[in-house]
Amino acid sequence: MKGTDHFKRTIQMFLEQRAAEDALFAKNYCNPAKNMDDCVTYILNYVQKSGCNGFSDGEIYGQAVHYYDENEIEVGTPLQCHVAVNHVVELTAEEKAEARQNALRQYQNEELRRLQSRNKPTTTAKKETNIQPTLFDF
Repeated sequence: MKGTDHFKRTIQMFLEQRAAEDALFAKNYCNPAKNMDDCVTYILNYVQKSGCNGFSDGEIYGQAVHYYDENEIEVGTPLQCHVAVNHVVELTAEEKAEARQNALRQYQNEELRRLQSRNKPTTTAKKETNIQPTLFDF
């Protein structure tokens, strides 16, 4: 669900920026009855009902704003799906450190495997000698 996590973070960043710029929206965005999980569920159900596979940023952001603007809105049931996000997502310092540790661990494992395979004795194929009889062997 990494794509869905990036999708959720992208929507959240947009909404936080919008709330910082628009005081009226900020009031709706702080509504304790609303949350990002339900917002994402609402958007995914909207996408599924439409039957389309691709949407512009404006359409998706508009649905997110619509979710927060409406007091009585049917969220729908959570869906199991993968969401592709074509935005660069800024990682937090903690996420960057974790990614760095994972990359370092992977590199170390690859180098260890390479060194271990280099030190293994190579198996030499047994040479079969075909002795052909000569005329003098008879």
